[in-house]
Amino acid sequence: MNDLVRDKMFQHPETKLRIWGLPRNVFFLGFVSLFTDFSSEVAIRSLPLFLSNVLGVKASIIGLIEGIADSTATLMRLFSGWISDKIGKRKVLVTWGYGISSFSKPFLYFAASWLHVLAIRFLDRVGKGIRTSPRDALIADSSLENERGKAFGFNKTMDPLGAVGGLVCAALLVYYSQGGMVNLTRATYQNLVLLAIIPGFISFFLLLTLVHDVATATPKAAGVKVGSEASRFDSNFKRYLAVMLFFTLGNSSDAFLMLRAQNLGMGIGEIFALLAVFNLISSLFSYPAGRLSDRLGRKTLISLGWLVYVGVYLGFALATHIVQIWALYMIYGVYEGLTAGVEKAFVADLVGANARGTAYGFFNTAIGISALPSSLIAGILWQEIGPAAPFVFGAILAFMALLGLNIFVKKEG
Repeated sequence: MNDLVRDKMFQHPETKLRIWGLPRNVFFLGFVSLFTDFSSEVAIRSLPLFLSNVLGVKASIIGLIEGIADSTATLMRLFSGWISDKIGKRKVLVTWGYGISSFSKPFLYFAASWLHVLAIRFLDRVGKGIRTSPRDALIADSSLENERGKAFGFNKTMDPLGAVGGLVCAALLVYYSQGGMVNLTRATYQNLVLLAIIPGFISFFLLLTLVHDVATATPKAAGVKVGSEASRFDSNFKRYLAVMLFFTLGNSSDAFLMLRAQNLGMGIGEIFALLAVFNLISSLFSYPAGRLSDRLGRKTLISLGWLVYVGVYLGFALATHIVQIWALYMIYGVYEGLTAGVEKAFVADLVGANARGTAYGFFNTAIGISALPSSLIAGILWQEIGPAAPFVFGAILAFMALLGLNIFVKKEG
């Protein structure tokens, strides 16, 4: 049965309620993402600088922390997505996930060693692991096939828009706290953590009160024979997972982009302003890119974005001046806008409605599996060879993944 026909047959009344032309769940989940990202950009984005400047942690340990943080929720992402398919409910898992993250961040105020930071980052990522796959499935469940790109594009627009607000506020706080100092101080970081608490709780409240589960077709109702998990997935989806895993292996934590900016002499306040511009550009491109992918196909947009990524990472490797970092970060925002939402919309194109939670679990797991070795490799390359090495490595793997996407993944969205 065609996905669009099936979606219309089993469309829940909740999906018919529209705000700004978007399903109500998609609209409010967008604002949940906005406030969550505001909180995270303030408290988490500056964490590598806190580790390096205040606690004196080496690049390899920062890479270890970021790798564990990004990978620790790998199995949980898969498990939570699978559970949401089995129980037919997404919201309870999404709520628990956002709740754990919101309530763990305030403890960063008291962090006195990298082990403390690791423990808090672990809890934060556990929350992300619980919520991510069911949330993505809920967005897909709430949208028709011909508007998935638009739905995921809106969510990815609100994400960086919240980041812009958070980073602007953080930049102002840093400026008034320590002026143009290059290194972050403990007192300033503690103020940043306090700033992050309220928006985190707002996002949790919005989710709790305004987002609702959407009844989806059961395997029996949809005429799908339940077998092994692998048998429910299109072969293109499996190849897509493999390509994404390979791409992510070279896509180390953005902490190294920040360290590269500081390495070339950029001050803390300017780094926050830089990240705000990056997120603004990402926000501006995400929604149009999602809508464009509904018409042109997902692979076209993903391929274009990955090509931009290759150029940006090579640019970071060769950069010698702060002006170049500004230009590269803006182009990096274009890459993020072109791909972040479209990559997730592509998953729903390749998998039936009854297996979306599990599919997003596998998708997010594939990315998580690569995150730990990616950041570890980047940290070692930085420390043993030089700041340019991780970016050359990332550019090479991204180009190879681009070839793999276009050679092995045949089906378009």
